[in-house]
Amino acid sequence: MFSSSDLLAQNTPLESGTMDALQTPEGDLHILFTIASGDALALSAVGVREVVAVSPDRITPVPNTSPLLLGILNLRGQVIWVTDTGKFLGDDTPLNTDRPELSVIAIEDDELIVGLAVHQVKGMEWLNTEQIKPATNISDNMAPFIRGEWVLEGEQQQIVKLLDPLAILRSARWGL
Repeated sequence: MFSSSDLLAQNTPLESGTMDALQTPEGDLHILFTIASGDALALSAVGVREVVAVSPDRITPVPNTSPLLLGILNLRGQVIWVTDTGKFLGDDTPLNTDRPELSVIAIEDDELIVGLAVHQVKGMEWLNTEQIKPATNISDNMAPFIRGEWVLEGEQQQIVKLLDPLAILRSARWGL
């Protein structure tokens, strides 16, 4: 068994490269995720209340509402609307709800909270907003909700579009 006292008992100096890894990251923390079509998107972590994985049967369909809505979800005692994020953004590929869990990102502003059901949450990333570029190859339906995009270098170049959570929350598309 390994305990914290074992760690304290070891008296090994830090390797020279360790300090580089401990430097303060540049930029702001963002949640990276994909929608059903495979598009990579990001939201600033500041406006995100929480990210949950829920069983699709916990989302209750509501008749006679916008087709963009999957239904309502009881999130820690508060009922919130949940949307298929891709559909909301004008994407034709529907979210697959026939699976054990859906990822829902709850965004909020003041007292208004909406759940964004996404295909997959990829993780958290520090992204520098000064490096954001104007978005390219976006539909007219998606344009009002996109602030710009990053081109992330790695094994493969990836384009990540930054969403505007306030534009989503205040959108007339809800039709509620």
